[in-house]
Amino acid sequence: MRAIQRAAVVAPIAREKKTLVTISGLEKRYRSRDRADVHALSDINLAIEDGSFVTIVGPSGCGKSTLLRILAGILSRSSGSVRMGQTEIDGPSRQVGVVFQSPVLLPWRTVLDNVMVPSEVQRLDLGAARRRARELLALVGLADFEDRYPGELSGGMKQRVGICRALVHQPSVLLMDEPFGALDAMTRETMNVELLRIWREQNITTILVTHSIPEAVFLADRVVVMTPRPGRVAEVVDVHLPRPRTLAMVNTPDFGRYVASIRRHFGSVGSG
Repeated sequence: MRAIQRAAVVAPIAREKKTLVTISGLEKRYRSRDRADVHALSDINLAIEDGSFVTIVGPSGCGKSTLLRILAGILSRSSGSVRMGQTEIDGPSRQVGVVFQSPVLLPWRTVLDNVMVPSEVQRLDLGAARRRARELLALVGLADFEDRYPGELSGGMKQRVGICRALVHQPSVLLMDEPFGALDAMTRETMNVELLRIWREQNITTILVTHSIPEAVFLADRVVVMTPRPGRVAEVVDVHLPRPRTLAMVNTPDFGRYVASIRRHFGSVGSG
């Protein structure tokens, strides 16, 4: 009986986390309009786990957005490898959803019809996609706005529509390029909390670029810190703050230590 009791309290074996996105030796060079050679990214190596939330910070011009566009398949790489699972990313993919700083909603289409755009472009089952779109709008608190037009929405509401549009085709990865940079501070905080709730409920691997170090720490499991151009990975910081995150955490000593640790990479040019 004792042996059975002891066996009953043995902790289960932890499952190995699965890597979803692998970036190996990534380089990006291009020629500017004035014919100058620009070395944007240099030897980027990252492994991003399935279901994780990763943020990317770095000084302006370091290649953060360039890296995101390569991951989205809308910008070519000069060399190196980018894989999702075992598949090389060499163009736009249904497995990726993208949210840019501006939601770029079509003003002549309703909220629901804006969310439906990727499903129409990809020729998915429109009946199933419409049900999915309505579920997402309900998830972000916009169920009563599906027949409104973008001009009737606040900035935060427009970004929620943009997030729904990026998720409607059920991608494996959500890429976000400074999505809340144009919002006021209070709305931005609210959207950060909202984004974490969406991420948790949708269980989607998320990679977000930001200029704000506190925002990066608040959202992430891991913060990728980049150097000035050519952008390299200076450090990857594992954030061991409890989830679900609350805004009260921003005022804790542990949070402050993470922010200070990352900010030391930038000195007086650090942001956030």
